[in-house]
Amino acid sequence: MISSVLVANRAEIACRVFRTCRSLGIDTVAVYADPDADALHVREADAAVRLPGAAPSDTYLRGDLVVAAALAAGADAVHPGYGFLSENADFARAVLDAGLTWIGPPPDAIAAMASKTRAKELMAAAGVPLLDPVDPAKATDADLPLLLKAAAGGGGRGMRVVRDLAALPGELAAAAAEARSAFGDGEVFAEPYVERGRHVEVQVLADAHGTVWTLGTRDCSLQRRHQKVVEEAPAPGLGPALLETLRASAVAAAKAVGYTGAGTVEFLVTGDRAYFLEMNTRLQVEHPVTEAVFGLDLVAHQLRIAEGAALPPEPPAPEGHAVEVRLYAEDPARDWAPQTGVLHALDVPRGDGLRVDTGYAAGDTVGVHYDAMLAKVIAHAPTRDEAVRRLAHALARTRVHGPVTNRDLLLASLRHPDFAAGRPDTGFYDRNLPALTAPAPGEDLAAVAAALAAASGRTGRFGAFRNVPSQPLTARYGDHEVRYRHTRDGGFTVESHPHARVVAVSPARVRLDVDGVVRSFEVAAHGDGVVHVDGHRLTAHPRFTDPAARTAPGSLLAPMPGTVVRVADLAVGARVEAGQPLLWLEAMKMEHRVTAPASGTLTALHAAPGHQVEVGTLLAVVQDAPEKETDL
Repeated sequence: MISSVLVANRAEIACRVFRTCRSLGIDTVAVYADPDADALHVREADAAVRLPGAAPSDTYLRGDLVVAAALAAGADAVHPGYGFLSENADFARAVLDAGLTWIGPPPDAIAAMASKTRAKELMAAAGVPLLDPVDPAKATDADLPLLLKAAAGGGGRGMRVVRDLAALPGELAAAAAEARSAFGDGEVFAEPYVERGRHVEVQVLADAHGTVWTLGTRDCSLQRRHQKVVEEAPAPGLGPALLETLRASAVAAAKAVGYTGAGTVEFLVTGDRAYFLEMNTRLQVEHPVTEAVFGLDLVAHQLRIAEGAALPPEPPAPEGHAVEVRLYAEDPARDWAPQTGVLHALDVPRGDGLRVDTGYAAGDTVGVHYDAMLAKVIAHAPTRDEAVRRLAHALARTRVHGPVTNRDLLLASLRHPDFAAGRPDTGFYDRNLPALTAPAPGEDLAAVAAALAAASGRTGRFGAFRNVPSQPLTARYGDHEVRYRHTRDGGFTVESHPHARVVAVSPARVRLDVDGVVRSFEVAAHGDGVVHVDGHRLTAHPRFTDPAARTAPGSLLAPMPGTVVRVADLAVGARVEAGQPLLWLEAMKMEHRVTAPASGTLTALHAAPGHQVEVGTLLAVVQDAPEKETDL
């Protein structure tokens, strides 16, 4: 019997495993890097062991340190979570060699599925349907578009879509470099890229006594940069024959490698056909939707299977539908740039078919070193329509104060006609992102509420300012200008929005009568120039421009904090074109291309691989080439 579990991970998944351990009477041990010293998963654990350093390669990816931590804390089992070392066969073997219980599949099963190319060979032998591979050296225009994929790892790293044959060599090199940086393995392969395909997966659970459960399907098609954003169970709109193909293929995949524990077999679905993509030999981020539909605890089953227990012959029957969204600290309108800062508030509705899994609490800081996911919000209901509506309602009432998040995008995604009709596909964000990131309705009234709350609290710096005594007070929030006056009775009138009558004002709440309908706005400011009004995040404009914000023309500033992982092979003085990649930044497990802001001459380059940069760091300067003088 397991008595103490160390979770070789952090944040949300560590907290998730701890929750089940507590319910089963099992002690918990956390590990933490220095930036996580006061993280929620550390606070929730019974004991915690420091992994000195900050970078994942020095901390959470050091299997030797994690095993030593388990032994030092007296743990008798290790749960890997997902990401980091969860699909590392050598780490699994090291855990077992140390006399500890490994809460996962056999190391040989992990190794067999670790390489996507090797896994495809095994699946072909097991009769699982596959896409035909494409040799990049022999590719023609008829093979386009192509999808380049890293043979090792996951999470969208090392993946590229190629639509132009001339771009293939450069994209191959870029994909290999990213894969080598992320996984220590630069092998890349190519296969046909299916436009508007669907990402459908099957949850499997197997014991050491020969029983293999398949727990329905999940659709994870809504992705950004090949990373999942919205997931649901069961996958909508699949016919009986296709469902049977998926089920039988998942069982064949699990049995081909002698699998035990929880795992996921992923497929590309197009029309009525399914093709094997890969097998994730671990728990998935989206496992809660399966738990909700089947009414079980997958982590509890992982623990029992690790203890040698047998599964019942058949799984429970599914009920209803579940949908999950991943709430990220990122800005979808700025190429999904990750965001950092203090999380002043994180308040997501719970109960009544709603579940929230998170590794953060109000007051925590979102840093640059790790994944940007703040929480997972899951809704379960008897039907898909009800589950989607319940989840959208919860997101609309979610308060997240601090960094920019994708909350508004998630809400707009759930309400989009294609998703509402059960037609998700992997090209969803490529087609719809501009519309989904448009300003949310009601932002102009939120700006009015922010201005009035600031004026009532006399906050000064980010409140209103008066240019001419006889003129109304003026304030700007984002793209919205608000003009208003004080009244003799201590109230306000709003001149810029004549249809809005002020009912009541305080520094924290404003009530407006808008065309006969009274609306209440909750206002919160945290001293950083950002004001949160209900679900709106507004940036207040100070009266004068900060001189420090002025930079020379052509300056290329870091759009986010991160690490420079690669720099283009260019020398100062080289000619560059607008949009040409100059360097690549890695931040929060994602790689971002930083491109030339305009065509011209590269006159300065201040970045080198390995450099840590903050937002606004000067990386390079591209200036217009001077025109040559001509003789008259």
